[in-house]
Amino acid sequence: MKKIILSVFVACISFSSFAQTGADFNYSIAARGFSLMQLPKILNQTNTQDYTKMYGNGAILKFNDNQISYRISGNYFRDPMVRFQNTCETCEIASGKVTDYSFKIGFEKNFNYSRIQPYFAFDLGYRSNRFTGTLTPTNGSIGTTNQSADATKNGLVITPTLGFKVNIIPYLSIFAESSLDFYYSYEKQDRTPINVADRTVTTFNKWEFLLNPVSAGIQFNFNSKN
Repeated sequence: MKKIILSVFVACISFSSFAQTGADFNYSIAARGFSLMQLPKILNQTNTQDYTKMYGNGAILKFNDNQISYRISGNYFRDPMVRFQNTCETCEIASGKVTDYSFKIGFEKNFNYSRIQPYFAFDLGYRSNRFTGTLTPTNGSIGTTNQSADATKNGLVITPTLGFKVNIIPYLSIFAESSLDFYYSYEKQDRTPINVADRTVTTFNKWEFLLNPVSAGIQFNFNSKN
């Protein structure tokens, strides 16, 4: 019986030692394979609560210091065929392309050294979003014409994050996380009726709160400290 207990104890210690991989490397590179995110509101978009699926849209460089990692991240997304209802369901249809990217710097705090490592992260940075396309009145709209539209947003983004990593082998981990973007932007909307010399430009400053339910990917660890 004592031998069995001793064997289990040794196995637990060995498992724990093998799992302590998060702080064993000086830096890591993570790639986002899949994300489900809310994009900033475009013009007077009605379906702002919809989520957008993204694949291979970002990367993170981490500098590891025990249970804290300092991280630099970037995300990029482009959809050349976005389409949505503008202002109301029977007002206008907007169609065109949207480009969204961000650069952030922050930190990541692991809660333990086990094989499965929950963590908290906080990032601060810059985000840009641009839509270029056309606005077409629906059949129920009267007295309106087709318009070209160019809407841009640039500003500060603050992102708290909760996630976890699974250390598969010392040099390789997979991760999943959920975050919330607090986005304060300067917005410029430029509308021009087609074949009519009547341009309208409006500007705003606004806050947006964008939920990113899940982002998952793979992390590679480099430069062992041992």
